[in-house]
Amino acid sequence: MERVLFLLIGFILVLTNCNKEDVLSGNPDCIERKIYDIAEGEVWNPPAKVYSYMYNGEIVYYFPSRCCDIPSILYDKNCNAICSPDGGITGDGNGQCSDFFNFRTNEKLIWDDIRE
Repeated sequence: MERVLFLLIGFILVLTNCNKEDVLSGNPDCIERKIYDIAEGEVWNPPAKVYSYMYNGEIVYYFPSRCCDIPSILYDKNCNAICSPDGGITGDGNGQCSDFFNFRTNEKLIWDDIRE
């Protein structure tokens, strides 16, 4: 009985590792998988965050730039990359959604990587 309890506690600890419990629920599975993949890797500089917004009449998911000249990525609910609103060499992304920051609404922080 003690062994079963010990294994159960260990299993629960494994499942809650990597900040996964801090992901706001109700997001598409593919977005949560992307977050989990980030959580299992090295900490970004600046640390990773993921936001959802309303943009052009749909919910989108914004993954800010992880460093330097790396562009951010905006995904739709099916994890299709829509555009890069910012980042990259110019800091202006890929130019395919230059109005994103002016027209996004309903910001929700989906996940914030608090690892150090």
